[in-house]
Amino acid sequence: MQTVSPLGVWVDDSGDAHIEVYHCGEKLCGRLVWLREPNDARTGHPKLDARNPEPHKRNQPLQNLVVLQGLTYSAGSGRWEDGQIYDPHNGRTYSCYLSMANKDRMEVKGYIGFSIIGRSHYWSRVK
Repeated sequence: MQTVSPLGVWVDDSGDAHIEVYHCGEKLCGRLVWLREPNDARTGHPKLDARNPEPHKRNQPLQNLVVLQGLTYSAGSGRWEDGQIYDPHNGRTYSCYLSMANKDRMEVKGYIGFSIIGRSHYWSRVK
């Protein structure tokens, strides 16, 4: 059975961001490559990672920010697991996995502790 690849650019379920999933060594990572509103409405400057728990990272732009890291493929489950997803809205990092519904739709689940307790998002491939 051939595995459907998550490599490529995806739009999140809000439609507000595009995330590029790419190889980073032997694992998969993902970065924000497009934002519906890339600039701060008040200042006109690029939006920053202002809620990052590490103060020295709060001035880095959201554009090109790595938000997925460390995902490895598990043939047993048929998904990419043991990764982390960072949510710049709240500055928190969660465990995560990616599961392909089909070649153009992917479940991205972030969780703390056990994957049965968490929140799933469904991303669509950008064509």
